[in-house]
Amino acid sequence: MRESKEIIRNTLTYAQEQRPRSWWHFLSTLSILFALAATICVAPTWAIRLPASLLLGLVMVRMFIIYHDVQHGTILKGSKVVSALMYGYGLLVLNPPSIWSRSHDHHHRSVGQMYGSSIGSYPVMTSAAWIRASRMKRFSYVMQRHPITIAFGYLTIFLYGMCIRSFLVDRRQHMDAGFAVVLHAALIVLLAIFAPGLMLFLVVVPMTVACGLGAYLFYAQHNYPLVKIMAREDWTYLAAALSSSSYIRMGPLMRWFTGNIGYHHVHHVNAKIPFYRLPEAMAGIVELQTPGTTSLSPRQIIKCLRLRLWDVQQDCMTK
Repeated sequence: MRESKEIIRNTLTYAQEQRPRSWWHFLSTLSILFALAATICVAPTWAIRLPASLLLGLVMVRMFIIYHDVQHGTILKGSKVVSALMYGYGLLVLNPPSIWSRSHDHHHRSVGQMYGSSIGSYPVMTSAAWIRASRMKRFSYVMQRHPITIAFGYLTIFLYGMCIRSFLVDRRQHMDAGFAVVLHAALIVLLAIFAPGLMLFLVVVPMTVACGLGAYLFYAQHNYPLVKIMAREDWTYLAAALSSSSYIRMGPLMRWFTGNIGYHHVHHVNAKIPFYRLPEAMAGIVELQTPGTTSLSPRQIIKCLRLRLWDVQQDCMTK
């Protein structure tokens, strides 16, 4: 393998935004979101509303990846309109910018470290630490990584973890988290009173789909069979990107819905590569072509969810 600096330098070719493409992806995704929301509002039966609601949840994941790239300063930087719209989107999907900046930036700086990498990510405990841990600490650890917690990420991870908990811990720094909760609660209450069908199909179902899928994707990006967890003295930025971040194999449709976030190892090598250029970067740089992989097949999902502890002696995650 070439030197780390050379590999990262080679990614700079792909870390160039193609502004017209960015606008196309942003505007087309926004248009589809509005079209699906309008369909849900005017459709006469649940037989139309439910499929539209499920699709809305999937497209919300794509828009979140665009929000993610905007927050990284990767695409559409300097556009006040986009910044305002994405700020509002972050509030609506219970991922306010202050939380994203604090947790996600730390995540990029520490992913794959044996200690200190749980901010902005799922915690990873070693087998030795598990033996020493109290029952309460074990229970907390298991619950944070439990499939039910991930599946109901709308309530557990986004509403409570990202917003309510963050606001209670530091109200001044995370005032937008409190505002996101109030905004979301007001929307739910108003729709429950005046349009319960819209509450279900316009908010609850798509948020459950989007947050559940998003929570699992984030889990599988750093909790997969071949993941490596390193002591701080052995940790390097490139090693964490290539050995602690997965490539999630998907078909074209799911790659579109998830904004190519399955190419997560490439994103961790250089977060300035626009999401629509991640496949191009992987194809063009040899060192990015042999990552640890997983997929969204039921078998692979079960394999990832069964992982529990990092075993230092075996140098792998164990069940």
